[in-house]
Amino acid sequence: MSVEQFFELFLEELKTREKLREYYKFHDDPSKLTFRKAYFCQRLQYVLDQVQSFRPTIGPSLNIWDCGCGYATTQIFLAMNGIPSRGTTLEFYFKEIPSRLEYWSKYGDTSLVKTSYEDVFSTQIKENSEDLIIVQDTLHHLEPLQNSLTIFYETLRPGGKLIAIEENGNNLIQRIKLYKQRGSNRIIDYYDEGLGRMVTMGNENIRPYALWRSEFVKAGFEMEEDKLNYVRLFPPSLFQRKRPTEVVQQEQNLWQRYGLLREYFFFGVNFVASKSA
Repeated sequence: MSVEQFFELFLEELKTREKLREYYKFHDDPSKLTFRKAYFCQRLQYVLDQVQSFRPTIGPSLNIWDCGCGYATTQIFLAMNGIPSRGTTLEFYFKEIPSRLEYWSKYGDTSLVKTSYEDVFSTQIKENSEDLIIVQDTLHHLEPLQNSLTIFYETLRPGGKLIAIEENGNNLIQRIKLYKQRGSNRIIDYYDEGLGRMVTMGNENIRPYALWRSEFVKAGFEMEEDKLNYVRLFPPSLFQRKRPTEVVQQEQNLWQRYGLLREYFFFGVNFVASKSA
């Protein structure tokens, strides 16, 4: 199933799911739908591309852990493409997943989606057990960061990879927005009802790629610089005036040519880190 096909079915699903609709905001402003769709689809496509490129080296049976899977949207998309995964999450997301799987069972094998309510820091580590780890909008919530990276490194098999989908911590607009929202309070504690205890988490503690890279290298990872990818530069209005594919292609050309534009004005960054074989 292509990302385009998945997105159309996903929009239909959101019409009947208030919590998901509020979270994803695709129905809030029709004028921004194409803009938001482009970002959503590029990120999903990036994950699928990395998974599919890795498959031939392992075979059809991959062990994939989606850490911080949230509503399991990425897992469901992978399942629609015949790819199994297990996901772990906290907070309010978890209780919404069973009904989602019921909806998507009409379009693919949802038995490929396994989820559990877990804190990454209290999970029993199974060394060398995973081929791929996906962390989508999750790294900036994991504190202490180095502890989580150690867990990921030990959990990956030699030659395994971590796929990261993140916000660009150098983006000037997002930095101003987040500072107004949380000040300099980048790490907080909150009470998790599911776990029944306090949990430490990053308070939208986004970082620039250079800092992510430094932290990953410190944990023993090797960065696959050829997989680095930046997304979202232009405002919603441009997506109304031009074909979305043209806008996306223009963005992709620009981030590779202009360093300052890439570092301070692109909103999202995707990258891959690997454990040496």
